[in-house]
Amino acid sequence: MKATSTMSPRVVAVNAPSNADFFARHGRAGTVGLVGGAAFIDRMIRRSQRKLNADREWSQFSHAFIFVGPREDGALWALESDIDFHRERVQIGVQENRVEKYGDEKEYPHVAVLDFNLTPPQVKRVIGLGLDLLARRTQYSLRELLAVYMSLKKPSSRLGANKLARERALFCSAFVQHLYSAVNIDFAPGIETKLTLPEDIAQTEAPHTRYMRVPVTDR
Repeated sequence: MKATSTMSPRVVAVNAPSNADFFARHGRAGTVGLVGGAAFIDRMIRRSQRKLNADREWSQFSHAFIFVGPREDGALWALESDIDFHRERVQIGVQENRVEKYGDEKEYPHVAVLDFNLTPPQVKRVIGLGLDLLARRTQYSLRELLAVYMSLKKPSSRLGANKLARERALFCSAFVQHLYSAVNIDFAPGIETKLTLPEDIAQTEAPHTRYMRVPVTDR
């Protein structure tokens, strides 16, 4: 069942004192989070997506995730597919984390929330599927991501399948598109799920409201 909203895509600039305040205001369960990091790898991801913009400007975003909402600990949580480095271990693949992970404005100067006005059953479907992928230990695929960025060199190749696709693996924005496909929302029609980038989500024409915290200049 598709989302019943008829609103057109619109952007709302939000004057929030912090990323945490911004997320608390707009990160409802089932909404999409986009963040753009200032670390080297994030900057390279943002730079590589410039070919998706007519003006060749860097993308503001390097990562995408799904808000789960507040939990019993009072914190806001998200589902995502990521490579997360900890002192004693490395977590690779679909995982559930506190959104405070993206709370540092210097580390994540660009943040947005996309609200597609999902119905409660749609929210349940999206989050339920994400939790199922979490339970199944779905991996993060670096080789699939490599194929995506190789495809940017030849735009026509983005209309096909990911040539390095593997089973039970999804990188961040492909994970978000996979979940939203369950409620018949396609961020970038014509682009296969495993070729979907954060900038594809940012540019989607699917009806939604995009809340943007006033960006901080980081370059």
